[in-house]
Amino acid sequence: MHRYCFRIPENYRLAVAEPLLYGGITVYTPMMRHNMNHPGKSLGVIGLGGLGHLAVKFGKAFGLAVTVFSPSISKKEEALTLLGADNFVLSSDDQQMIAQAKSFDFIINTSSGDILFDPYMSLLKTDGVLILVGFPSEVKLSPAILIMGVVLRNI
Repeated sequence: MHRYCFRIPENYRLAVAEPLLYGGITVYTPMMRHNMNHPGKSLGVIGLGGLGHLAVKFGKAFGLAVTVFSPSISKKEEALTLLGADNFVLSSDDQQMIAQAKSFDFIINTSSGDILFDPYMSLLKTDGVLILVGFPSEVKLSPAILIMGVVLRNI
């Protein structure tokens, strides 16, 4: 069990500090548990809300190559310019997703929305790690993706 203690400066408003502590520890703890702090590794971040922002920032601070996945092109500028992500992939574009096959050491899902996980599993390198910190209503995977590393699509 890990315990973390941070001193909040007296001149720092608690209303500003609280989201950083809650969201920060939610993202930071699994990143440390899975050794995601090694420069040169690749990180994919699914979802660019509060937790996603922090995952990008931690990833960059750890020296990771960070890619943000979003179904909305409207998040691209925020991901690249404001947060400093290295790449942005429109997850609703099959060609962009296929181009990323087997290229990630880590993927962290910060989204609470229901998504298809098989396409993301195919983006992980051998021994890659998928972490869920979002809260989707269900997680569905095709067994073939785990066994053979292929994506099965509904025909």
